[in-house]
Amino acid sequence: MKASAFLYPWDVIGDPDAPARIADLGVGQVTLAAAYHSTRALTPHHPRHRIVTAEHAAVLYPVDERRWSGHALRPYAAGAWAPGDAYGEAAEALAAVGLDVHSWVVLAHNSRLGAEHPETSVVNAYGDRYPWAPCIARPEVRAYLVALAAEAAVRPGARGTELESCGWYGLAHLHAHDKIAGVALDDTAQYLMSLCFCGVCRRGYGEWGLDASWLARAVRGALEPVWRGAPSPAAGPSPLLEATVGYRAAVARALQEEVVGAVRAAAGPGFQVLLHADPGVHRCGANVGVDPAAVFGFADGVVVPCPAGRPDLLRPFAAHAGSGAVVAANLTVVAGMGGRPGALGEDAALASAAGATELRLYHAGLASGEDGAAVRRSGVVS
Repeated sequence: MKASAFLYPWDVIGDPDAPARIADLGVGQVTLAAAYHSTRALTPHHPRHRIVTAEHAAVLYPVDERRWSGHALRPYAAGAWAPGDAYGEAAEALAAVGLDVHSWVVLAHNSRLGAEHPETSVVNAYGDRYPWAPCIARPEVRAYLVALAAEAAVRPGARGTELESCGWYGLAHLHAHDKIAGVALDDTAQYLMSLCFCGVCRRGYGEWGLDASWLARAVRGALEPVWRGAPSPAAGPSPLLEATVGYRAAVARALQEEVVGAVRAAAGPGFQVLLHADPGVHRCGANVGVDPAAVFGFADGVVVPCPAGRPDLLRPFAAHAGSGAVVAANLTVVAGMGGRPGALGEDAALASAAGATELRLYHAGLASGEDGAAVRRSGVVS
């Protein structure tokens, strides 16, 4: 199967051996970050450093000032971790060894935006703001994300893009020095803690026949036993999830369709647009919830998390993917992050049986030398 490896520009810039090392994995494509959230990343092969700290969410190329003139919300330039046109420099070096380059764009995940514009953030049922999570129901946030996608995705030389966090973001964030694991939250509790109650969402619930004040009280009531140590709200379908998911899914899909349309308009024909996705329409985060029956109507395909040996999330997409649609299984190949590079052949076979048409390897820049060797030995991407 066709395979692509995820990569950051700082994995390549300053390391003349990096492009050949990535090509040696057997992949024909790289998914290269063009707009990314704050992170601290290992660079185990780089000749000059081992840790890169990206202090805030940023675009990794020079912003087009004309595009953003007059915008209240605009992207932030990177600091020393990715100066100038870091994306362009890395992309050129990768293309020089025969690798296709697709852009990797993170959208609704930006702590600095929430810190400087707190009114844009998700607000939970308790009134707590999530500065890392822009509320995608807000018109100014939506306009910002659409413009960012159109600029960041269509970088010179890119043949396609993968859009991460193109939908709702919620509680799960892995914030710096995260301290929220003291009470275990299952899927339903995570969803309830991710519901937004900003002014725009309160009005939105009302348009769907829900009283926002009642809803917030109901959410707090449903969660109260959890804080006392009891199990999360009753197993099975949650009435609160069922009541609210229609509004949230409609908001997310409208954003996704507008973002993909803007990228296509900026790129022209033949440019591939994929969404990082989960088949549960209520899902928040990097892999946002999308309707498997609808997503192929506006996007070229999806990139789906595929935990080691568990390809279940692929099947709903595969059931609806037509000829030429991409269903890419995202396999972690970094052993230190729970991946199984030594079992890549087995995991790829399971993914293929579940309907995957392509593979994504997360993450070539973070992988150790032994991880890379295991990928090569697997022969899966040769």
